[in-house]
Amino acid sequence: MRSIVLGTLGTACVAVVALGTVPAAATPATAPPQGSGWEPAPSAPWDVTAGERCAFAIHGEPIVDKVVRRELPPPAEGVTRSAYKGDLVVRVTNKETGAHYDADVSGSAVVDVYASGSQFWRVVGPVLVGVGDGNLARGMYVVDGVYTIGISPTGAKTVAGPVVATDSICDRID
Repeated sequence: MRSIVLGTLGTACVAVVALGTVPAAATPATAPPQGSGWEPAPSAPWDVTAGERCAFAIHGEPIVDKVVRRELPPPAEGVTRSAYKGDLVVRVTNKETGAHYDADVSGSAVVDVYASGSQFWRVVGPVLVGVGDGNLARGMYVVDGVYTIGISPTGAKTVAGPVVATDSICDRID
């Protein structure tokens, strides 16, 4: 889900990094056509302490945020399903040095959220994924391709798929 930042602060923080208010510096989401079922899904700025994702503290803030969300019929009881799409560029900054990288994470995703707190994402294109536990090393990544992301109730992430590329944001701003 391109416009989603995944797991920076929690399970879906990364649309996600989180769905929140649009910061003043971000480009506001364009209003979807009336009656389309799509609604703005802005991402909030976020901070992560040193050692949680990168060896140094990081700050993320959307500088372009035109992500929209649409509720889809639930596949089963106790599951919500949403689709996300739209342009999202997140500036990730090393809080110690000021080095930053503008990550274009404009993927699209369908996200199932279960009553247990687990999530399952079907993604095409790049999203921003913060990993503490999972099948990728601890870090902050732009993950791109055609893939899925499973998130356990504890926040562990499993990225899998036939076409997956990762780009370490921690390495880019170290």
